[in-house]
Amino acid sequence: MARIASFHLIREPMWKTPLALARLGLDRPLLHRTPGLVFWRLLGTGSGDDTGGGADLARTAVFAVWEHADALDTFMATSRIAARWQRAEESWHVRLRSIGGHGLWRGVDPLDDLEFGSSDGPIAVITRADVHRHSWRAFGKASSLVDAELHTAPGLIDVVGIGEAPVGRLATFSLWDSLAAARSFAYSMPDHVEVIRRTRDENWYAEELFARFEPYASSGTWNGRDPLDGR
Repeated sequence: MARIASFHLIREPMWKTPLALARLGLDRPLLHRTPGLVFWRLLGTGSGDDTGGGADLARTAVFAVWEHADALDTFMATSRIAARWQRAEESWHVRLRSIGGHGLWRGVDPLDDLEFGSSDGPIAVITRADVHRHSWRAFGKASSLVDAELHTAPGLIDVVGIGEAPVGRLATFSLWDSLAAARSFAYSMPDHVEVIRRTRDENWYAEELFARFEPYASSGTWNGRDPLDGR
């Protein structure tokens, strides 16, 4: 059985914000001991669908890679963490098969041995960068421009900014109507194309990841709906 990945977005009531933030540290020992979980990252999120800055302290995210789908099934059915997700104000969960990409996440290739999926329908994209300290300011300014352009991109279903730190280790998770729509944004939108050039020429990144997935078997809601429902 091939590996699969999953993405989880969890919102707590505002009065639980301190607990939501604490869980970014407290859940680590439990995840370390989870059978079949081979890679994971606990993540903060940006405000709303803004990928250029700001933070939503009541919302967190998890990206995970599993030895097989049964391991994720068992986790969702028996884990205290998953049980808490189900009691949250809102949560959304999706399973992911790889349709390509490149790069590393803290020295690990999360796409290694992932089950290969179909690119015929909607796709999910994770872009992630570990930004050199000397590039934080330039990256921040460029991110605001790209965020504005992103929200005009045809075919974008939804997007959330995610990260392991408020600055420096940032990422996005986005959903697109098609692979063609995602590629059109990546390689045709002028601000994004210019940022890609600058990242190379000015050596902004110590590490980066660009990964595409087939999103399937989604459940729950994200801002009151399942963005993949009916697609």
